[in-house]
Amino acid sequence: MTWTPHVTAAVVVEDSHGRFLLVEEVSGGRTVINQPAGHIEEGETIVAAACREALEETGWRVEPTHFLGLYTYRAPANGVTYYRFCLIARAAEKLSDQLDSDIITTHWLDLEQIRQRREQLRSPLVLQCIEDYRNGRQFPLDVLVETQT
Repeated sequence: MTWTPHVTAAVVVEDSHGRFLLVEEVSGGRTVINQPAGHIEEGETIVAAACREALEETGWRVEPTHFLGLYTYRAPANGVTYYRFCLIARAAEKLSDQLDSDIITTHWLDLEQIRQRREQLRSPLVLQCIEDYRNGRQFPLDVLVETQT
């Protein structure tokens, strides 16, 4: 049996009012809250995947500014290991109200509202990424060395 980790890209986006861009989606038969995030496609860079996922899931064009971190999570429900490359981005422009079919809606929530919905978060990484961001964790984007062939 071959072990296949799932590699995803996510963005933490905060607006000028201290609210974070999140999506409400269905996963495993339940409604959950998550950052804009999704699988990196073959041949796609991490930054491009993060931007694509944000646009597809929220309608926002985002501009990554920093790398937040690489997070690992093994989902107890299915045993899948996820590697999440999380970027910090700014919301540049709302381009569309058309969202991926898996997305119910988008939310701009402050940290307290997110904490109040802890049981609804898709994984503990949602809150951990936001708290790491709020604690000043950030690295330059050039720590991601993505060679295109």
